[in-house]
Amino acid sequence: QVQLVESGGGSVQPGGSLTLSCTTNRRLFRIYDGAWYRRAPGKQREWIAQITSGGITNYADSAKGRFTISRDNATNAVNLQMNNLQPEDTATYYCNGNLSPRAPKNYWGQGTQVTVSP
Repeated sequence: QVQLVESGGGSVQPGGSLTLSCTTNRRLFRIYDGAWYRRAPGKQREWIAQITSGGITNYADSAKGRFTISRDNATNAVNLQMNNLQPEDTATYYCNGNLSPRAPKNYWGQGTQVTVSP
């Protein structure tokens, strides 16, 4: 079964940076359209950013200017560079995507924890 796998979470101090990465667990499969979401404790899941197979990106207001979503074609990864992290960014971050062009983004990762605290 093909799954999305996130990596790169961890604990940082306010103002710090992390890069999350999302790939598939089967090398023959790649993510075409990818997105990142997060869920903070006690809150609903929040969309953060997305990137199309053609490289077009969109961001939630909370991510603009601080987060960058990108593709690494060498590793077939969809990455999320997060800068100037703040305590309110603490959440479990989830990767979402499709594995064929123009298909619904029905694939999800298990999530990776990001904790921002002094």
